[in-house]
Parts: sequence; C-alpha cells; structure tokens
Amino acid sequence: MKIYIIGTGMEGQKTLTAEAITVIENADVLIGARRMVEPFSYLDKECFISWKSEEIADFLREKDFDTAAILMSGDCGFYSGAEKLITALSDYESEIISGISSPQYFCSKIKKPWQNMRFVSLHGADGNIVRNVCKNQLCFFLLGGDVTPAEICKKLCEYSRENVSVYIGENLGYDNEKIYSGIASDFTELECGKLCVMITENPDFERGISVGIDDKEFIRSDVPMTKSEIRGTVNSKLNIGQNDVCWDIGCGTGSVSVEMALQCFDGRVCAIDKNDNAVRLTEGNAHKFGCDNITIINGNAPDDLSDFPAPDKVFIGGSSGKISEILSIVYEKNSKAEIVITAVSLETLNESVNAFAHFGVDNPEIVQIAVTRTRKLGNHTMLSAENPIFIIKGVGH
Repeated sequence: MKIYIIGTGMEGQKTLTAEAITVIENADVLIGARRMVEPFSYLDKECFISWKSEEIADFLREKDFDTAAILMSGDCGFYSGAEKLITALSDYESEIISGISSPQYFCSKIKKPWQNMRFVSLHGADGNIVRNVCKNQLCFFLLGGDVTPAEICKKLCEYSRENVSVYIGENLGYDNEKIYSGIASDFTELECGKLCVMITENPDFERGISVGIDDKEFIRSDVPMTKSEIRGTVNSKLNIGQNDVCWDIGCGTGSVSVEMALQCFDGRVCAIDKNDNAVRLTEGNAHKFGCDNITIINGNAPDDLSDFPAPDKVFIGGSSGKISEILSIVYEKNSKAEIVITAVSLETLNESVNAFAHFGVDNPEIVQIAVTRTRKLGNHTMLSAENPIFIIKGVGH
C-alpha cells in the first residue's frame, strides 16, 4: 500500500494542486476529518473519518488497499499533524503532496510578503503574543483554539500597543470568507468563528535584543534595582536561550526579569518578590517593555516557589538569608539548572558558596565587579564608585 498525505489548502477543493486532484481521484480510500473528506463525496469512494494518527494507522493495517489518500487542511509542513502520521505509518511507503498554507493564501489576499514573517501557533495556548509582536515587524498567528482575534487585540491594548496594524482572516477560502484590517483597538469586541488567522504589522519592532538597558529606561521608586552593568553581566553568565524558563527571585523593579524575557521570547520568566511595591514595579516594567512572558507573584522564596515550572536559568537577587532552601527547590525541579547569585556582602558570598557546595557544586564561578561612574563637579569630572558586587554562578549536574 502506498499512502499519500495531502495538503488540501483552505476549504479543501479550490486551492488543491493538480497533482493532489489526480491522487485523490485515483485513491482507493479517502481519510481525514469530516470537513476534509466531504467535498469529495461525489467520487463515491470508501471513506474513513478520523484525524487521529493511531486510529488511521489501525484502520489501514486491517485493509488491503493499493493507495490511500489522507487529507489535511492547509499545507502538511505548517503546524500540521503530518509529522505524527508519518511516524505512525512508518511501515508503509508514503509521500507528502504540498498544499497551500494559510499564510500563503492570506498574505496573497492582503498583498503582504511572508518570507520574513514570524509564525506563532495559538492552538490551545496563549503564547507570548505581545513579546512576539514587539520583536517582529510581521507576525502570523494561527488561531482555532481558545484564543480569539479580539483577545489578542485586547492584550495588545493592555500593553499599550493599541496602534499596531492587524489583519484578520475568517473562514479563508470558504463562501463566507471575511477579511478585516485596521489597528488593534478597532477589534477588541470582534466576534469571529473558530477558523481564523491574524497578522500583526509593527513598524516600530525591536531591531535587536537589548542587554544592560540604561537604568533610566525603567520605572523606578525606592525599591532596589540591579544596575545596568551588573544586569548585563548576570544575563551574560546565565546565557539564556529563547525557549528557557527563567526565575527571578527578589525581582525588585523587574529590570532583570525584563532582560530575561527579551531573551527567552519563546519561554517564560517567573518573578517573585515579597514587597508589594516591587511587584507593582515589575508589572509596570513588564508592560512598558511588552513582556507578556513574565509571570509575577507577591510572595516569599522558597515558600511560594512550589508552583513555578521547572527552571532552566535562575537569578537570585534577594534571598532573605535562605539561599540554601531556594537552591533545594531549584535542584529538586531541575538538577541541571544554572543559577546566578549576586552578593554585596562577604556573608552572602560565603553563604552562596557553602550552599552550592552542599548541593555538589564545589567550584562555582565567582566574579567581583566594581563599577565607577563619572559626574561633573564644576569644571572637573569626578569618579563616583558604586558598591562592589560579587556574582556567583553554579551549574547543577
């Protein structure tokens, strides 16, 4: 038996390639979700209605067809179930026939190129919507789950991105196709069906990932803040990846949380502080920098860390003397987590080294940084020294 996995395009018929039509007409059986198979009922072929890989594989193992055509929406290489199907049908000869994906179709409708577009699937997830919009000039959001275009637009407005251009496509390829265009604030109450896609266009997108952002850029108060030079070094030591889960313990103004979030744009930052004002400041700075991938709680470490997801990278800027207890929680969740601690006193330095040793990290990396800035005094430029900071990094195993 030879199995063809066919991308049927938008509505399942008009956007089919000539090759796909030929295979469908000559196949012994058609397989797929009901809306994929129904347009070909006129062929009077045997059909099996299912979109689940294992069900399809079990069905085919019991049959003796020469050829089978499995029909899938859009293109088989764009957020498709084809990958699971190929694995489930690995015992058979198979071939993929490309279809027209929703980005191809929709971008042709709104006359936009898509080669540099950022693709985000929100099927059953809320994603990092604002972070992606801030980072990219063009974003394509594949919907169809619980997230609607109106909810995306509300979130953009919540983070002061209400003037971002949006294009919404509903029921693409069908007779009731609708296309909307405007800015985010226009569509916060729009009601759409499940078959939706959305494109955002942000001319003021970030051209790079900022490290060591100027202190003046953050919303401030009397809450302590990790200063620019220290912050840049901390994040360099953490070497954060785009999918990482990061913890910021004792987040203060949220300056480290923000820079973490800019780097793990497909991941998540979990920030905690016991100070109410610090939590409000972190929330304010998360909104200012468009970081909807930061989750902030008002609580104590380690007592309130149990619900945090397992971390890849951890920054401890405030521990209230409980470094060992915090490390215990971290390593319980991920024994290979990378942890960076800052200390302004020799006692905290000693506590950090002993805590790492207790968990088998015998040779933590220790760096001491002393930052000196200049200030004008009359006609002279004077040096103004900041307190020296110890930066201690330990990697679990």
